[in-house]
Amino acid sequence: MEKTERTVSELMLDQLYMFGVRRIYGVVGDATFGIIDALAKQDKIKYIAVKHESTAAFMASAEAKLTGGLGVCTATMGPGAANLINGLGDAYADRAPVLAITGQAESDKIGTEYPQYIDQQELVKPFAAYSANLANPDATIEVLQKAARTSLGQRVVTHISIPKDILMMPAKGEPRRLPDVIEGTSSFTNESLKHAADIMRTAKRPMILAGLGATSVSADLEKLADLWGAGILTSLGGKGLFDESSPLVLQGIGEGGNPYAADVFKQADVVLLAGTTWWPEGFVPTDARIIQIDRQFDKFVKEIPTELGIMGKTEEVIPILTESLQEFTRSEDWVAHLQQAKEKWAAQNEEEGNTQGYPVHPSRIIRAIDRTVAPDAILALDTGDNTVWTNRNFKQKDQSVLFSGYWRTMGFGLPAAMAAKLIKPEKQVVAIVGDGGLQMVLADLLTATRYELDITVVVLNNESLQMERDKLKVAKKEEVGVDLTNPDFVKMAEACGWKGLRPASDTELESIMEKALNTKGPTLVDISTAQVFFPETQ
Repeated sequence: MEKTERTVSELMLDQLYMFGVRRIYGVVGDATFGIIDALAKQDKIKYIAVKHESTAAFMASAEAKLTGGLGVCTATMGPGAANLINGLGDAYADRAPVLAITGQAESDKIGTEYPQYIDQQELVKPFAAYSANLANPDATIEVLQKAARTSLGQRVVTHISIPKDILMMPAKGEPRRLPDVIEGTSSFTNESLKHAADIMRTAKRPMILAGLGATSVSADLEKLADLWGAGILTSLGGKGLFDESSPLVLQGIGEGGNPYAADVFKQADVVLLAGTTWWPEGFVPTDARIIQIDRQFDKFVKEIPTELGIMGKTEEVIPILTESLQEFTRSEDWVAHLQQAKEKWAAQNEEEGNTQGYPVHPSRIIRAIDRTVAPDAILALDTGDNTVWTNRNFKQKDQSVLFSGYWRTMGFGLPAAMAAKLIKPEKQVVAIVGDGGLQMVLADLLTATRYELDITVVVLNNESLQMERDKLKVAKKEEVGVDLTNPDFVKMAEACGWKGLRPASDTELESIMEKALNTKGPTLVDISTAQVFFPETQ
């Protein structure tokens, strides 16, 4: 039977579906009419129409972070492609596999002064590990294959621009699956890890810094910490990996972490980094010997003064290191010092989370969220004071947290929450945002309405860019532009088809949160928040 001829756009969608893509985020533009037409004629991949291309890229990045699969966003040429850049920066910085597909001027207009034309390969060059302009319809499959293999294999951003006329041309080729990859196990032995074990045996004040890459080995790390007498600190991505009642878990460090952990960490003489490339500048020891475990050796160059890099999976290394330290005698004085720092912060944190008053102290807001959200909820954090207060006061259990880690862009929270709900409709999804971050993506409240997304957005409304105000104060600089002109968020939410709620006092926080979480459809909780100087600001 003769195969039906497909356009480039139709063939592309068939190939993306075979890659596991089920959603494409974007804004319609004339240079992508071929893609839009093809999307409208099928029902395997859903097109999520957003209000701004940055939201599309944020949602693709959030999907890639949450699932590990390929996140896809699309935009028209010129301004549309340029608007994707912020979200692609987030994916690039946090190593999320994202493919951006942009329209381009018709083939005979490329390189001319055609309206909106720009060399889009140069535009995305700082962020995309692979970027190609599709010049021939029959190269569609090969170009998509290379983009997907690169994105998923290296966890990077890739980009394809396609001229408007080529998108609608007939194309040869058949979609094919990416090759299955059998990943060999590393051959670690006591002997091959002897150098690492020898360094660890010199420790009088050992510490472990763990991140998201240690998810599958948290129990083994606790065993190692107990044997070695090491405190465990976590990055924001590693928050929730360990039961906070564990005696050697000191929670996070840096902005939003355990404030007593910084002094402890600076005293460390040997540090083991497991599943993280984060080195909290300003909170770190100066003379410690550092061992870093990671699957990709290039991560060891991220300004971390690593003495020994172990390239491999954390779960393959930690049990052998634990076995190698069986005869190690830990320092009980150091363990007691660690536990004292843990207990002192636990008492202070509990008191802080119960701070009374209105406008409400940010710690009190986060404590109310902690008390009311589902244990398996997905939290989407915007960047700003809301991030550090959440890190400081939220006692994460089995919740998943989406955030802009290294790019640290405002405006991430709402798009990430929407993507999470599309991907995991059965999960409770809560976005914790500042008023400044939310205002950057306000138009996309209507996207949640359009797709009937049952999400809750909690706004810490202190009418300021508080983090920047705090940093200006620390730097002893004058301020301008940090006060915000805010709308009535409740009225705005209601105008967009949301349910809007606002507690009148701190005593209503839990009841309002429970009402919001049990309300069907998108719900916004606007909380008048005290302008509190964040104590760990640097």
